Amino acid sequence: MDRFDGSYVLVGFDGSAASERALRWAVDEARLRRMPLTVCHAWHWPYPVPPSGPEAVETVRKMAQHTLDRGVIIAQEASPRTPVRGRLAAGPAPAMLVNQSKNASLAVIGTHGAGAFAGPEAGSSAVQLPSYAHCPVLVVRGAPDRSRPVVVGVDGSAASDAALAFGFEEAALRGLALRAVFGCWEPEAIVSAEMGMITDPEELRVMAAGRLERTVSPWREKYPYVDADTVLSMRTPRHALLEAAGTAALLVVGGRGLGGVAGLRLGAVAAAVLQHAPCPVAIVRPRN
Repeated sequence: MDRFDGSYVLVGFDGSAASERALRWAVDEARLRRMPLTVCHAWHWPYPVPPSGPEAVETVRKMAQHTLDRGVIIAQEASPRTPVRGRLAAGPAPAMLVNQSKNASLAVIGTHGAGAFAGPEAGSSAVQLPSYAHCPVLVVRGAPDRSRPVVVGVDGSAASDAALAFGFEEAALRGLALRAVFGCWEPEAIVSAEMGMITDPEELRVMAAGRLERTVSPWREKYPYVDADTVLSMRTPRHALLEAAGTAALLVVGGRGLGGVAGLRLGAVAAAVLQHAPCPVAIVRPRN
């Protein structure tokens, strides 16, 4: 059987510094998970005027192939025992990566592609891929401090349970501590069959603390060797998580938690941390 017939780690690479950081993170993921790595590069005719002929298009395609080959070489040199393959396709990068994510265990991308303006905001692929990918998506920014914990956003939803599963696995693979953060002061956090409409802060704190511990407890039992703690924040989820991200090696959140606008592929909290968190961010949604 081909080693790529099963699941693999997927990474988008366009030759930029941001995508090289993502590539190196993806290499680590593939090595730690003992999976093959697929390096993808999407290309298109980059000018507003049409090409003068097939030779011009072929020149651009060869440049794209050269970029992809460079990414494959970087990955092979970083982890010689990891099987690595390249995937080249014409068209938008987000669409290509979404398609390639169907059999992937994890997709990894940088915050900006080649030619993007520097800054904290995520680029097109970093916003679109987490919305439509068939697997968890990890968006790499900056140089993570591996002495810091993995921070996971928790609200008791199925999406946050999937985030906890990913976060505990990541912490176990990398030998990191884990911190589960519940920001509970907003209407979506207090309207539920369990908690009802609670407006008293102290009563909310007690109920939310119980929910947090019940949510995290099964994962502590499954991963007893992961040093895990919990933080209950009387702030909105986005404020609590963005504050916690300042001391995180990785921030993990569900694609959509409790509440939110029906029909949106990505919840407001996930969108906010993608745009503004200072550390790498993983967006996880429950498998169908």
